[in-house]
Amino acid sequence: MEKIIIKGGQPLQGHVAVEGSKNAALPLQAAAILAVQGTVTLNNVPPVTDVKVMDRLLRFLNIKTAYGEKHRQLVLNANCPLSSEAPYDYVNQMRASILVMGPLLARTGQVRIALPGGCTIGARPVDLHVYGMEKLGAQIKQDAGFIEAHCDHLVGTRIPLDYPSVGATENIMMAATMAEGITTIENAACEPEIVELANLLNKMGARVHGAGSKVIRIQGVYYLHGAEYAIIPDRIEAGTWMLASAVTNGDVIVQNAIPEHNASLIAKLEEMGVTIIKQADGLRVLGTSVLIPANVRTMPYPGFATDLQPQMTVLQLLANGTSTMEEHVFEKRFLHLEELRRMNAHFQISGAVAIMDGPTDFSGAEVTASDLRAGAGLVLAGLAAKGITQVRRPQMLDRGYYHFYQKLRSLGAQIDRVNIEDKFKINPERQSRQNKGPEKE
Repeated sequence: MEKIIIKGGQPLQGHVAVEGSKNAALPLQAAAILAVQGTVTLNNVPPVTDVKVMDRLLRFLNIKTAYGEKHRQLVLNANCPLSSEAPYDYVNQMRASILVMGPLLARTGQVRIALPGGCTIGARPVDLHVYGMEKLGAQIKQDAGFIEAHCDHLVGTRIPLDYPSVGATENIMMAATMAEGITTIENAACEPEIVELANLLNKMGARVHGAGSKVIRIQGVYYLHGAEYAIIPDRIEAGTWMLASAVTNGDVIVQNAIPEHNASLIAKLEEMGVTIIKQADGLRVLGTSVLIPANVRTMPYPGFATDLQPQMTVLQLLANGTSTMEEHVFEKRFLHLEELRRMNAHFQISGAVAIMDGPTDFSGAEVTASDLRAGAGLVLAGLAAKGITQVRRPQMLDRGYYHFYQKLRSLGAQIDRVNIEDKFKINPERQSRQNKGPEKE
């Protein structure tokens, strides 16, 4: 069993570099399916688990991939005939695997993809993905745990979304690039990762307009080709480092952070008394010993990111008074708070609202990460706590952070990651004596 062990109470200081965006890399990897000529070269690709899972899925589909970790470059070649099936073994590991549905349908005219499994932070239904493919002319059926879709050709149309789903917007965009005529996505997601996907698709020969706004229009083309593209820095990782500095009353320069991508977080940090200084190489975050309470609600971009909610609640619990967090994206994203209760946190949950009383005198305890961002929140609480905190399931952090504890250590944190299973193994010599029973005198 692996654990992250933290001795808290040390303010973070120094510089930390932000990797490329995991949530941008995944759809860009899927977009490579559309390139019938040439190769897609992605730069600044983070070597995190989710990216590796998507890479394995693409190789299963008969796409050749090559990754150089030193230069963070991923080269994808989809020129060969492709398989059109995404099995459960891959989709179960990462729900973003559903992103291959749109490009496979556009490229091969058919797709068979396993229904995604459950998720601890709440349901992520694929109904909007299916709806988008049906609006483009695909015939869909669900059978034996799979979604099966096929079409003679896709036809552009108006697709209004009930909710600005990032994944559905991305899937529809990729499918529509090779549809006949014009596709209009209304109430589209506006995240920076949507803009990234549109930029790559356009470099590949697509005609995508309006990405980053509520209305995206795609003029279909006959085929797409290879291109090279550099991925933006990860705004969630940047936000996590910013909150780590604030939680520990530190002084950290978050290199490569893009202020506009975390404007809602910056506004809340400043409201709570944290100082944010924009610099040429990123953002400098200076904490304060007296934090002002704040009320936060998660919303689709440009609202406060749900992926920063667990980390933000740690800071709110340290504030001098009562703060609230309203979660309007995922219905089960307060699981980390029950773990924080073990660390002396006081709060009440009423529906989608968590009411937190501070300032919390966090005390070290053994806790378990239920998901990627919950794990980050628990580590941040450990950095602020008195005594030793042990975070179980650190592999959850590997999904979206590269060298997470090593970077914290470089900032002065007393932190390590250990495998403790050997501690519980019975000594073989002792086991032999026990099997023989008590010795006779």
